[in-house]
Amino acid sequence: MKILEADFVLTCNEEFEIIRKGAVAFEATIVEVGESEHLKAKYPDATHIFTPPHSIIMPGLINAHVHLEFSANATMLHYGDFIPWLQSVIKHREYLSQMATTELIAEKLQLMLRSGTTSLGAISSFGADLEACAQTAQRVVFFNEVLGSNPGTVDAMYGDFLGRYHQSKDEASSTFFPAIAIHSPYSTHPILAKKAIELSFADQTPLSTHFMESLAEREWIDEGKGDFTQFLTAFNPYAKPMCSASEFLELFNSTPALFTHGVHASDKEYAHMASCHGTLTHCPMSNRLLGVGALDLEAASKHAINLTVGTDGLSSNISLSLWDELRAALMMHTNSPLEALSKTLIKAVTCNASKALNLPVGKLEKSLLADIIVATLPQEVDSLEQLPVQLILHTHQTHLTFINGELVC
Repeated sequence: MKILEADFVLTCNEEFEIIRKGAVAFEATIVEVGESEHLKAKYPDATHIFTPPHSIIMPGLINAHVHLEFSANATMLHYGDFIPWLQSVIKHREYLSQMATTELIAEKLQLMLRSGTTSLGAISSFGADLEACAQTAQRVVFFNEVLGSNPGTVDAMYGDFLGRYHQSKDEASSTFFPAIAIHSPYSTHPILAKKAIELSFADQTPLSTHFMESLAEREWIDEGKGDFTQFLTAFNPYAKPMCSASEFLELFNSTPALFTHGVHASDKEYAHMASCHGTLTHCPMSNRLLGVGALDLEAASKHAINLTVGTDGLSSNISLSLWDELRAALMMHTNSPLEALSKTLIKAVTCNASKALNLPVGKLEKSLLADIIVATLPQEVDSLEQLPVQLILHTHQTHLTFINGELVC
């Protein structure tokens, strides 16, 4: 058994308990959390791990939504507006896919690990990230994505998805979990979405989808017009919305899902997500770079929707670090009180995300798996209320990272 000691233990439980001069006793799972002197006396034969001054022990971070297949992008894609960005993705997709080798994706996963991300929800469109995700030290919920709007190709698109899904099932392990994603209401035919959702329900996998990311999506789904008109009719001159927003949401009534973005969701749609035990995943950096606006956190929280945070991918971000993402969120939501927002964001990448992805981690609590990180601040913090704020502002990499109780970096 090991006992990890630090100036603070941030449990990330529902009460957001913070323990001064705290410690965690653990093996592969957490044995006990409490004051360091108490745990040292109770477990005298344990191996003690000491941390530098101003250190904080907390659960490993969980990135609920990340695309790794565009990890080769740096400056090739167009930022500032959603449709020009989407056009640039299509233009450069083949080149960027070729450059996103297993080795490159593994390198990005390692960088994420060094910044404290011990679990992630990987959205996989083509399966090119399967090998790297199956081999990484992190826990990966691997969302095989299905899309296709042409009713004549539904069977072919479902067959392609099914092949990728079964490949991922062959890699299933104690840290790799095959899952299912529906791309969006504007890109996935309801028949295709329904088949995939039924499979998710049968296999009891996590489920994810993009929803109401842009104003263009909102106008297209509601009225069949706007910026998506020219874009979609270039592929199909007879293109029209395949379902209403409410019809799309109703597909998820019996299977809780992670709804990513939701920037242009309505109050009624937030209520629907909450009623079907859905999760809202916020990607602030991506939203800013694609010019889609800012999520209305107050409107979403009114319905007590489970909130998580994701980095999206390097197609619409410059970093896969959740600390960078949380800093962006602090600066984006200027109407939210800083201390309260900091707590909300830290819970979004720990206990809330573990609930959404159905992982037994995300809190420092007895019997949960010992995925633990240590962050070290440059100076002392004068109040517990300020600790989450300073943690977000000053953390870039971890001092120590444990997965299943084993030191991984």
